[in-house]
Amino acid sequence: MLSLFLNTLTQYKNSKLQIQLWWITALLIAINVGLFGWQILNGMNISHPDTLDALRWGADYAPLTFLEEPIRLFTSMFFHFGLIHLMLNMWALYIFGSIAEQMLGRIYFIGLYLLAGLMGSLLSGYLTIQDSYALLAAGTADQSLFPSIGAGASGAVMGLGAALTILSLMPILPGQRFLLDKKTLLMVMGINLAMGFMISGINNAAHIGGMLMGALLAFIWYIGEKIQKAILFKIVGLMLGIIIIYFFYQYCQQLIQPIAPLWEHFILLMKKSLAG
Repeated sequence: MLSLFLNTLTQYKNSKLQIQLWWITALLIAINVGLFGWQILNGMNISHPDTLDALRWGADYAPLTFLEEPIRLFTSMFFHFGLIHLMLNMWALYIFGSIAEQMLGRIYFIGLYLLAGLMGSLLSGYLTIQDSYALLAAGTADQSLFPSIGAGASGAVMGLGAALTILSLMPILPGQRFLLDKKTLLMVMGINLAMGFMISGINNAAHIGGMLMGALLAFIWYIGEKIQKAILFKIVGLMLGIIIIYFFYQYCQQLIQPIAPLWEHFILLMKKSLAG
């Protein structure tokens, strides 16, 4: 089934994809699966990890992330809420990553993956900030506006999917190995976005943030290839992505100041709940 989907997604000159051509993707999958296995061996529930497990293993909880532990913007990309969550993300990572790694080059690929994941975490945090403003303005304990715990590789993976989708919409480059099927990519990305809006519990902000970063970096890569200044534009793309992440993070930090006491209260409640 996987090979059928890959053949639908792309047409390529070789009869099959060889793992040595996309070993970074394979390594990312191995890291995620290995970490999940280690978490299970340390007592985490394989289907429904609890809040304590999620926080212990680096999940993103906006008050804790922005006030105390910003590393969670990164570590949350490598924690999954159960086996099904992990399998879906790893399947998508294989589908998109095995192609994107060969098209973009390994360094640009891993840079795009990480930057898309960070952008997804940041956009999710930004919307949580807005919810906290709304919570203060309402003056009521509307639990739908309370910060929630988020994690998973989906922001980074959706960044890869968006990158391939953007490239599928562009005129084919001379010597381009993969001929991307834009209809299939648009359908897959559209279904993922629609599910995020229709099904509760899916962090669609992380998906959208990852997609925006992935689309931007793919467009920059394409321009570099088009005008035959690939290395320069790869550097520009990655540097621009880092700058965007840095300033977006600083902007979020400024927004947090008025709601910091509320978030400190949420952290205290969380720690009391975990202690109890």
